[in-house]
Amino acid sequence: MTPATENQKTIQTRCCVVGGGPAGMMLGFLLARSGVDVVVLEKHKDFLRDFRGDTIHPSTLELLVELGLLDEFLKLPHQELRSVQITADGQTVPVADFSHLPVHCQFIAFMPQWDFLSFLAEKGKQYPSFHLHLQTEATDIVQENGQITGVRAITQTGELIINADLVIGTDGRRSTIREKAGLAVQDFGVPIDVLWMRIPKDPAVGEQSLGYLKSGQFMVLIDRNDYFQCGFLIPKGQFESVKQRGLAALQADILSLAPFVGEYVKELDAWDKISLLTVKIDRLRQWFRPGLLCIGDAAHAMSPAGGVGVNLAVQDAVATANQLIPALQRGRVTVDTLARIQRRRQWPVRVIQAGQIFIHKRLINASVNDPSTIPPFILWLFRHIPAFRRLPARLIGMGPRPEHIRT
Repeated sequence: MTPATENQKTIQTRCCVVGGGPAGMMLGFLLARSGVDVVVLEKHKDFLRDFRGDTIHPSTLELLVELGLLDEFLKLPHQELRSVQITADGQTVPVADFSHLPVHCQFIAFMPQWDFLSFLAEKGKQYPSFHLHLQTEATDIVQENGQITGVRAITQTGELIINADLVIGTDGRRSTIREKAGLAVQDFGVPIDVLWMRIPKDPAVGEQSLGYLKSGQFMVLIDRNDYFQCGFLIPKGQFESVKQRGLAALQADILSLAPFVGEYVKELDAWDKISLLTVKIDRLRQWFRPGLLCIGDAAHAMSPAGGVGVNLAVQDAVATANQLIPALQRGRVTVDTLARIQRRRQWPVRVIQAGQIFIHKRLINASVNDPSTIPPFILWLFRHIPAFRRLPARLIGMGPRPEHIRT
């Protein structure tokens, strides 16, 4: 270990969670709720950041039911989506109907992620064993004889060493923890990127479809009451080409897909109002080392397709808590326990990622490059056979293996 310096502080905890996203905040809350001393590190001063997933799916809402928190949570401002429709070449096609899911909330709640994270943080703070450190950025892991024994971090007042019986990496797809631990990443490649922007909404415009497909272009519009959150798909690496065509061309493309946006599209009058989201799908081959486990995006980066990333991360956190709480209460967590967590969560991750890869490469990418490849028979099935909408509703709303609170 590096010798202590004058501005270095050391603390001790049972579990150090690196990253205050959905997986980190849910796990920290669940551990503290069961009396486990936990430190959660978040490098920012708060949770107020754009371009985080803001879909809270039925599986996550069901967990809040089990925790007795749903009624309070739903008092926060949100919108509810009870079915998913796409508009393909002007024809509206229903693709997912959540009304048949065996849960209390048969809808997706749209809520800014910072509200969701703040809610979990406030619940965690009710327990004396919960310690949230904001503006604290993990920079390295601490190791002794091949065992991960803690985390090295930078704060506003100097360096902080967190000695922990277990370190959990929940610091996202650019995870410092997984990089420092040398965990191998398998990258599956995605042929598209997303332009992310806000377009004001005409108050007279009613409920609209979620997806729009026409003439080789694909766009998602999330209705946020007074504005649309817009995701416009482009071929990977082509943002500069889009810029060269100019803002007027992009505005025309959006209007072609969604004419009801109207004159409000002209609010996109500068490129700094448009962000590029680089889409990726990857997965760790092994999620753990002695004394360390990665979950959420740190273990498996998801595509925006289906908006399932937040909810898979939360499911990871619940499965992890179910295994870790008894182990941490007994003593040191073994590698076998960490391996069990990976085995339990790896299968649903593989199923969802396989579906996302299929959607990107066989449907979205094919239609973007050649509109004639849109399979009309599949659209016919969704339009005319209601039961056909249940499978995507189940995969999007619940996931292949929904978790439940055990502690």
